[in-house]
Amino acid sequence: MTAVGIDAIEIRTGKLQLDLPNTFAPKKGEDPEKYTKGLGLETSSFPDVYEDIVTMGANAAKSLLDRKGLAPDEIGRIDVATESAFDHSKPVSTYIAGCLEQVYDGDFRHANKGERKFACVSGTQAIDDAYNWIRAGRNRGRAALVIATDTALYERGDPGEATQGAGAVAMLVTEDPSIVELSTEQGYGSMDETDFLKPNQQFPSVDGKRSMQVYLSRMREALEDYESIVGPVEPDTVAYAPFHTPFPGMVRKAGLFAYRHITRNTSIEDELADSIGRQPREDDYGSREAYEEAISEYMDALKGTDRYQDWYAETIEPTLGLSRVVGNWYTGSVHLARTSALRDAAERGLDDAFVGERLLVGSYGSGAQAEIHSETVRPGWREEIEALDIDEQLASRYDLSFEEYTQVHEVHDYDKSVDVEEFTVPDGEFVFTGWGRMNERTYDYVE
Repeated sequence: MTAVGIDAIEIRTGKLQLDLPNTFAPKKGEDPEKYTKGLGLETSSFPDVYEDIVTMGANAAKSLLDRKGLAPDEIGRIDVATESAFDHSKPVSTYIAGCLEQVYDGDFRHANKGERKFACVSGTQAIDDAYNWIRAGRNRGRAALVIATDTALYERGDPGEATQGAGAVAMLVTEDPSIVELSTEQGYGSMDETDFLKPNQQFPSVDGKRSMQVYLSRMREALEDYESIVGPVEPDTVAYAPFHTPFPGMVRKAGLFAYRHITRNTSIEDELADSIGRQPREDDYGSREAYEEAISEYMDALKGTDRYQDWYAETIEPTLGLSRVVGNWYTGSVHLARTSALRDAAERGLDDAFVGERLLVGSYGSGAQAEIHSETVRPGWREEIEALDIDEQLASRYDLSFEEYTQVHEVHDYDKSVDVEEFTVPDGEFVFTGWGRMNERTYDYVE
């Protein structure tokens, strides 16, 4: 069976940055380490005045198509995943296709276009849709373009304000892919939850503590469901485990929960038993409360072991590199984590020996659903990853003062209308230009 997976990736970050420990923390009267050590964040990306989810998505897509030498008629499907959409009817994919048609000969007239919504997991769902479309033989030899694009803003003063971010990840899904092959097997954990939602509002309503609990519960259920198909996941069989990363501190918790789960009833649990005991079993306790307290104590001990810390340093920590400096990209976050992992492998000089290694990818969306699947590294992975220019983009971001940050936040608040000068000069990119006759957003390409 021909492999299907991700053939190319391009990333577009917002062109502004907010320094959390040095600019945000002092104005909030808080310890900078609350952000750097607690949340695990250093800087956040924001869109300039002329940027939004369409421009970031279209610019990422153009970079991808140009690098791969693809024409519009070679794309049979354009799916956009976002939870920052500004239209309840017309999908963002049509806006992005319209942008791209300004600069290419030909058009996307015969490409199927859509928009996926299930909070942050929808980027992975869009990849699943593309995979199924190709596997069903409906693609006619064409590729699918999947774009995850978001401006993740919180209301000013909200506890989530420090985790904000903005950017887009464009991915090409094809047969015989260069980067990773997607597994046929998937595991799901899904329940009706109200941990994070936007009922007819731009900024989210969030129950932070509940959201963490739901994230961990759905991830565990998805992993159990995945294992019911493929068998137990063993730590040594996974090169990296990219998780959805609203902020790196959340993944620290997820990594510990995952390691406890995949070492249960294994030789690793046996080896650790002499120093920290065996994992508690619920049947051994008289109440759920007593069992949960014992689990908490066990995980505190597990976190301090060399065995766990080495696994975390090799398998989880490398996935967090980009998120630390761009913040939360909602639908794009897990795809940044995958890219960070592959960048780490390239920086370590891995090449042919890395081909065939496995990534265990954990996607999550509030509301709530988690998906676990595996991805197998393909022979062209390194060339594709080294072609990314994300380091140059990050280095060229405009560093906002706190006062400028407040202005930018107001610019992208749909309920406000403010006149703010752009902070950077657009060059060879799509830009937001204003409003059309039916209150639609309009875009042009600036040479």
